[in-house]
Amino acid sequence: MKVATSALLFGAATAAVAPQQQVLKLPEQITEQFKDIKTDSWTKPLHNLEESLKSLTGEARRVWDEVALMFPESFDQASFFSSPKPHVRKHDSEWDHIVKGADVQSVWVENAQGDKEREIDGKLDTYNLRVKKVDPSSLGVDKVKQYSGYLDDDEEDKHLFYWFFESRNDPKNDPVVLWLNGGPGCSSLLGLFMELGPASITKDGKVKSNPYSWNANASVIFLDQPVNVGYSYSSGSVSNTVAAGKDIYALLTLFFKQFPEYAEQPFHIAGESYAGHYIPVFASEILSHKKRNINLQSVLIGNGLTDGLTQYEYYRPMACGEGGWPAVLGESECQSMDNAYPRCASLIENCYNSESVWSCVPASIYCNNAMIGPYQRTGQNVYDVRKPCGSNGLCYDEIDWITAYLNKKEVIKAVGAEVSGYDSCNFDINRNFLLQGDWMKPYHRVVPGILEEIPVAIYAGDADYICNWLGNKAWTEALEWPGQKEYKKAATEDLLLGGKGDKIGQVKSSGNLTFIRIHGGGHMVPYDQPEASSDFFTRWLSGEWWETK
Repeated sequence: MKVATSALLFGAATAAVAPQQQVLKLPEQITEQFKDIKTDSWTKPLHNLEESLKSLTGEARRVWDEVALMFPESFDQASFFSSPKPHVRKHDSEWDHIVKGADVQSVWVENAQGDKEREIDGKLDTYNLRVKKVDPSSLGVDKVKQYSGYLDDDEEDKHLFYWFFESRNDPKNDPVVLWLNGGPGCSSLLGLFMELGPASITKDGKVKSNPYSWNANASVIFLDQPVNVGYSYSSGSVSNTVAAGKDIYALLTLFFKQFPEYAEQPFHIAGESYAGHYIPVFASEILSHKKRNINLQSVLIGNGLTDGLTQYEYYRPMACGEGGWPAVLGESECQSMDNAYPRCASLIENCYNSESVWSCVPASIYCNNAMIGPYQRTGQNVYDVRKPCGSNGLCYDEIDWITAYLNKKEVIKAVGAEVSGYDSCNFDINRNFLLQGDWMKPYHRVVPGILEEIPVAIYAGDADYICNWLGNKAWTEALEWPGQKEYKKAATEDLLLGGKGDKIGQVKSSGNLTFIRIHGGGHMVPYDQPEASSDFFTRWLSGEWWETK
């Protein structure tokens, strides 16, 4: 795979961007073709970039010119528009439940001081939640109670698809978990059928039960976000993490309103890769609402991209044999990466200081080409240093099997999907997030605020390259928060299966921060190490490394 032309499955963006030598304009045919839909919503990110480019300083324009000369292929691959996903919205009568955000927002209660206030915070009036009871026997994915449907924002014409599976154990008391895949732009149904869900899909399209599913001891919601990912759709777009956070808060609020039996139970958010961006922002959004029905207790980030400035320094060590596995690159390539990192770090620092499009986009392009490109060009799997990528563009044949299964008419009907087809990853979203500068934004800065209220687990399979364990370990130790000194001094202990069995990794924990290294896991820990993954996940939910409330 080439960095310039491929979206990295759950972690690195394409290094593709438009040339800045002329002010960007939206093609006239786009406006004409989509004059009957909400074009303002769809093209808003592009206009934002256009305006940013108009106001470039001389220094900023020089940086863009320099990066364009270094990586012309990246610039040639630029594309700013993709058509909305074809869909047919079902009549309200075809859904088992519809929860209207306006109804939830209109509920007022009397507080302790005798004043009237809204029962639940947040702007919910444009949102609705549609719910379908999924017949477990129709697909055979699991025998437990299941719901699927859409969160609708009718004002912005956004429709996010979700699929909920009740716990196999004790659903009346077990916690609820929201799972998010990354990309940005990859469906969380990949996590469902390839990693931690109740079943996987075989080569011949059959459903195979997963004994190590995370819903063994928790109810799990799999969400296709942002819009136009998986079964989700919109005539608009979301191209930054903060905007997506508003949708998540609305989804959870309305879901727990419809199903209050789950609202009192502990709730956790888990995800991997670009979810290292998503989860800190989503958790902060939830915690910012003091009157809420979301009982958020912790977050877990697996092989995530969270602090690029710290993490990009560890691409060279991981590729060159210092991460516990044999080197993938030779001495000359390793030296080239050493030479390139200072420039990369300088660009990321500029992004951190300004958080503007013109500084963050060049940082993403230069660093991805310089620090990821040499590894990718070897043909080795960027998600697992132990094996080659293979013939599939995203390195795993299972993705093709899952995509074929989710495009079956009977599956689309069973879950109530409204789109004409399912795509595992939307590369346009990947590119648009990069073009908005979201890729290198310092979202780790919100983690200290989260740690003040709830525990955070950072876990990493140690055979992953793209969001490797060295970088994840490093950023947790570099994070500035009140417990930093104690955390850095904390001992790293062996992690044993079940607490007393075989060694499956290492764990370091202090205060509300925990880092877990899973041995022999790639980018997708539950895929490579299903038993170890299920074990540490269940132990985390039980509060083994933190005090449960």
